Amino acid sequence: MNEYLILFLAIPIAGFLLSLFLPEKNEKLISGLTSGTVGLVFIMANILTIKWLIDGRPNLSSEPVVLFNSDHYRFGFDLLFDKITAIYLLVGSFLTFLVTVYSSYYLHRENGYKRFFNTILFFFIGYMIIIFSGNLETLFTGWEILGISSFLLIAFYRDRYLPVKNAIKVFSIYRIGDVGLLLAMWMSHHLFHENITFLKLNNYELVSNHLLSHSYLGVFISFMFLIAAYAKSAQMPFSSWLPRAMEGPTPSSAIFYGSLSVHIGVFLMLRTFPFWEHQLVVRIFIAVMGLISMLLATGIARVQSSVKSQIAYSSIAQIGIIFVELALGLENLALFHFAGNAFLRTYQLLVSPSVVSYLIREQFYNFSPREKTIESYFPEKLRNSLYVLSLKEWNLDSMMYQYLWNPMKTFGKKFDFLTLKSSIYIFIPAYFVGIVLYIYKEYLPAGYHDYLPIVFSIIGLVSVMKAFVERKHARLGWFLVILNHFWVALAISFNENFSFYEVIIYLSGIIVFGIIGYIGLQRLKNLEGNVNLVQFHGHVYEHPKIALLFFISCLGVTGFPITPTFIGEDLIYSHINEHQIVLACLVSLSFILDGLAIIRIYGRVFLGPHLKTYHEIAYRSS
Repeated sequence: MNEYLILFLAIPIAGFLLSLFLPEKNEKLISGLTSGTVGLVFIMANILTIKWLIDGRPNLSSEPVVLFNSDHYRFGFDLLFDKITAIYLLVGSFLTFLVTVYSSYYLHRENGYKRFFNTILFFFIGYMIIIFSGNLETLFTGWEILGISSFLLIAFYRDRYLPVKNAIKVFSIYRIGDVGLLLAMWMSHHLFHENITFLKLNNYELVSNHLLSHSYLGVFISFMFLIAAYAKSAQMPFSSWLPRAMEGPTPSSAIFYGSLSVHIGVFLMLRTFPFWEHQLVVRIFIAVMGLISMLLATGIARVQSSVKSQIAYSSIAQIGIIFVELALGLENLALFHFAGNAFLRTYQLLVSPSVVSYLIREQFYNFSPREKTIESYFPEKLRNSLYVLSLKEWNLDSMMYQYLWNPMKTFGKKFDFLTLKSSIYIFIPAYFVGIVLYIYKEYLPAGYHDYLPIVFSIIGLVSVMKAFVERKHARLGWFLVILNHFWVALAISFNENFSFYEVIIYLSGIIVFGIIGYIGLQRLKNLEGNVNLVQFHGHVYEHPKIALLFFISCLGVTGFPITPTFIGEDLIYSHINEHQIVLACLVSLSFILDGLAIIRIYGRVFLGPHLKTYHEIAYRSS
């Protein structure tokens, strides 16, 4: 059965590629292909699961496909099927099939009908890669696809202000989770001295032997897994993004933020459970944070005026309980809880438009408030304080801005004097000085080898911070983002064994897609005049080809799995030594801001209400 695992990835990919060439006006063909693709996967999932149960539930794995191999690093694409995969596969394929059938009627004659189904298939590819992943590298591939498809579906109503703004906000939280996963992969390379597979993680002796001598590394890796899981599953303190994600169509809200995507964080912790199950500090932290998420989300859900927001926070509360179950070692209960919560939230979100009208009628004629609630037994001051805090969502959004994004913006604004010409005059000569230092690094004093990587990574961070806050010129922001990757490559080059060939792998996608993206912005400037980032311009309507080309360039520059840069980012981390925590943090921060700056440029230039007044202006929200 091992050889058939690849079919679960090949079929969705084939369906997605075929759907790109279908005519936009043929709704039946578009929805039929999507439903048929997902339905076929569901039928195959049932056949595989039954055969797997009859054979005694063995762990199935495919032959790894090695994409890159060197003396010290190996990037392999590995697949695994076990009970965790079986549950996620059956639940995911069945719910996606139901939602695609529902969407064929719900989105009838909607602008972007084909775009919606293309994105659903794209999401399904990422979901299947994640649940069948046999190692962290394969999981990260699907993880990235899920993040991009999430951004596209939240911004589905791209002529409106709030959906686009909230899509960028959600992507910013996802980016934190991406870097958490990258840091976990980085440190696991140093702990195991190989790209560890999930099958090997089930080997208790192997894991315990490594953790006994490097316990602090194990705790670090576990907490990086937690950051990635909490960001993806909207746990505290990252919970505020989930109700904002409901700006997308109701079917995508159901499949993404009610059932499947929001439970991927749980999947990550289930997959890595053998690694952190014997770390008591980690388990206590997971249980405490799960309880806090459950309590706070329950209170927030009870004061929401929007039914979709109520369902979102209720789902957060249930996922918090699932994390508590995982901390207690109740894996099977967590899997059962995932399936139940996924089915319930999908149903609630799909019927939410109808329920609102029913409740309004019911309350108008037959409303009678309950005499006693749990809060009735609280002191009045405590009750009022909890109400106000829940109404403000415990200021989680404000705290994220106050302690994370605003300090970065304040620092970036210190470099407002930089223009495109001055950046070229300052950074390009400085980069050539760095190259000269690298060529003659053997003649440098020993201490310089430790400090130069940090200096160069700080210069790269400065350039990307300026790109993050840039509002006047889109081309300047794009140029500084590209430049950041060159500074990162130079910084890591001072570490041992980072060959010129590996530098080319990392920078190849950056160079090609960087040039294509810059040409796209220059072309748009020639057509439309000044293209700034002060507001949303909505140029996708009049220049869809340029918008598509620039979006693909954005994916290439951010290291999406369409270029060698995706492998190159992992290569970068593999060359950062375990004691270089400062360098790892600087590079990670650069990657976070890099993705945010790029998606912000794309969103403000091509999405949102159109700048020209002769286009119809949509409502701010969907």
